[in-house]
Amino acid sequence: MERESLLIRDVPEEERPRERMLQVGPPSLANAELVAILLRTGTSAESALHLASRILSQMDGLKGLAQADLRELTQIRGIGPAKAVQLLAGIELGRRVFRAVPGERVAIRSPRDAAEACMDEMRYLSQEHFVCLFLNTKNVVIDKKCIYVGTLNASVVHPREVFREAIKKSSAGVICIHNHPSGDPTPSREDVHVTERLYEAGQLLGIELLDHIIIGDNRFYSMKEKGMLPV
Repeated sequence: MERESLLIRDVPEEERPRERMLQVGPPSLANAELVAILLRTGTSAESALHLASRILSQMDGLKGLAQADLRELTQIRGIGPAKAVQLLAGIELGRRVFRAVPGERVAIRSPRDAAEACMDEMRYLSQEHFVCLFLNTKNVVIDKKCIYVGTLNASVVHPREVFREAIKKSSAGVICIHNHPSGDPTPSREDVHVTERLYEAGQLLGIELLDHIIIGDNRFYSMKEKGMLPV
């Protein structure tokens, strides 16, 4: 029977994903090449690179892959539990790396700075996550915490949960960020209501709500930028 594609041993050494990473570095590799490295091996009929390309195609790109679970991955031909776990571990490690970034004392100078601090971590999440960045008087992030996971409404995202953490961390200001799994960052009526309550609570406590940012698919909406918070 004719093979579907070249096996990795049939690919010139300089074109193999691992060898290319050593030669040109991770940023130069295509998405399929990075996925192939996580897979380590292909199947008897196709190389790891061909399998990686097929996975990305079937999952509709990186966004679909980032949202996939074990069951969805093992339904792909050539992916068993071991390869699925390798992929899920790589995806989760990437998320944790991005969660660690604000701990490196990032200064927030604009809504874009705040959005970019969380964009890659949050844009592919299948549920809404409500995250707070806690800033000092110089607008440097001193900590970040996910306050709530689930559909946003005023009864569950209560100001006391946000400002309890802000007080604990001696924050001068807070930036709230949540994602819209639909990819459209346009605020809902409930988003606006939650923002108003948080702003009022911050005024009473002397801890400023600096912004409420909604993350979409590589887009964001800043309540401050749109004039929905007092200047």
